[in-house]
Amino acid sequence: MPTPSPEIQAFATGFPITLLHIAVTILILMGASALYILLTPHKEITLIREGNTAAAVSLGGVMLGLSIPLAVSLQASTNLIEIGLWGAATVVVQLLVFRLVDILLRGLPRRIQDGEMSAAALLVGAKLSTAVIVAAAVTG
Repeated sequence: MPTPSPEIQAFATGFPITLLHIAVTILILMGASALYILLTPHKEITLIREGNTAAAVSLGGVMLGLSIPLAVSLQASTNLIEIGLWGAATVVVQLLVFRLVDILLRGLPRRIQDGEMSAAALLVGAKLSTAVIVAAAVTG
């Protein structure tokens, strides 16, 4: 039986590790999103099920804001510990951004509950802006 080419051997070795890194990153994203939902005073999932567009936009922004630095950490990290550390740091930063926007707007959770798209749009903008900065920091 012929020996596989070095490319095939490298793929066979690296692909399972890549899948593991992707799986861990997706689990961090889902866990971080769940934590965010638990720690914010309004119930995003309930509001979304009731048709609240502001809640859907807000939660979508949270997930994007979390995923951007996580995606960059996949490129910059060499192991699962680094990915986990960047994931934890991203969650903390995003929770702080929520709090800062809440201070700025006064009553952000109530505004989102009331379906105020302007508040949700500002929150998404703040989260995405922060995510891009955190992603740049990850790459150094």
